[in-house]
Amino acid sequence: MTTAQPARSTQRRFQLRLALLVALGVFAQESVWNFHDSQTPVTLAEYTTSVALIGLIMGLDNIIGIVVQPLMGFFSDRFRGRWGRRTPFIVVGAPIAALLFVLIPLAPTFPILIAIIVLFSLTANSFKPIAEALIADQQVPEHRSKANAVGRFASGLTIIVSALLSLFVVDESVELAYVISAVVMIVCFAILLISLKESRTVAYRAVVDEDKELGRETTGFFGVLKDIVTDRDRSRLVMILAVIVTWGAWAAVRALLTLYGVEQLGLSRGEAGGLTLPASVAFLLVIIPLAILSDRFGRRRVMRIGIIVFAIGTLSAFAFSGSTTATLVGILIAAAGFAGFAANAAVMLWNLAPSQRLIGVYTGIFAVAQAIGSSAGPAAVGGLVDATDWSFLMLFVAVLSLLGLLLTFGVRREYSDEQLAEQKFTDAESAG
Repeated sequence: MTTAQPARSTQRRFQLRLALLVALGVFAQESVWNFHDSQTPVTLAEYTTSVALIGLIMGLDNIIGIVVQPLMGFFSDRFRGRWGRRTPFIVVGAPIAALLFVLIPLAPTFPILIAIIVLFSLTANSFKPIAEALIADQQVPEHRSKANAVGRFASGLTIIVSALLSLFVVDESVELAYVISAVVMIVCFAILLISLKESRTVAYRAVVDEDKELGRETTGFFGVLKDIVTDRDRSRLVMILAVIVTWGAWAAVRALLTLYGVEQLGLSRGEAGGLTLPASVAFLLVIIPLAILSDRFGRRRVMRIGIIVFAIGTLSAFAFSGSTTATLVGILIAAAGFAGFAANAAVMLWNLAPSQRLIGVYTGIFAVAQAIGSSAGPAAVGGLVDATDWSFLMLFVAVLSLLGLLLTFGVRREYSDEQLAEQKFTDAESAG
């Protein structure tokens, strides 16, 4: 009995090395997505002057992601192979996505350019939730907030990388900039996959052992969705709605802040575009400490406090809606508050999943909720601004965030009974 305890303690520790490796994968894919969002619209503008058409084409990745991401997460949950259950999808998808990405600035005609963009979005969306599912795979439930925060931090850094590429390379050779971004993705994924060796990890062996003990998971994709909707405990469904609403509030700030700076504060386009920089820095600085607090004091508590701080920040900006300084301070506070939600939102769904073997599909479901919020939030808040004026923007965002806060009170627990039981099973296997 005395020799069993060290194995159990090792299993319960936060796996920092694995968290950093998986964060490298998140960095890999997000670096390409951020550069795509930044520069591909300019490439499209070489063929059309319609901003609406450019926006429609750029929005296709969200539409494709809503369909593809949960399905691919589901398929990876079911897959078992010599390389693991997530790795094969990345090995196949990443090189294809990189090749298509490099071809974007080389497209000879507008129809071919659109076809390349659609194929790139389809391929890149196919492994996006799989790479993120590795965050949950490699940590026990009580440490997933920290791992997720490390991944979010890595994702935030890609904004800086994209900006540096745009600043120093694009004007010299836009084709080279696309190549550099694609190479960064491939190199980062290669380091991750070679170092991780997923099939040898404790997490993958635990899933295989669970298959032997309980039988293979047989719930179909639509069965997973039906279970969420019909479950008498509405925690998962309400959490999904909270992600849509709260992420929508944050997306509204990000999408409309530059226009707000121009229309309400009288700033130039460049000055208004810089309003998000302090907020981005604040987000990066606090997200990991908040995740540590979440794992210690409870995710729901930190999420709720974070949303309250978010609302306080936006209400402060509203109270002094003519002041640039007040807006900067308010958005900085709001970003720090949103970090408390962002560190835990996906983790809540991972830990509420009825089985460790369904992490992939739940990652996809989170991505869908995030995409819906990111699309609907700016549209809804923008519509309210159209009906009133720009001075009310921050008030509308605050109200939307408080609606998200109310929804979190419908999330009645942080772990599913099944995953708690699975963890005891894993601990017993480690101890043995």
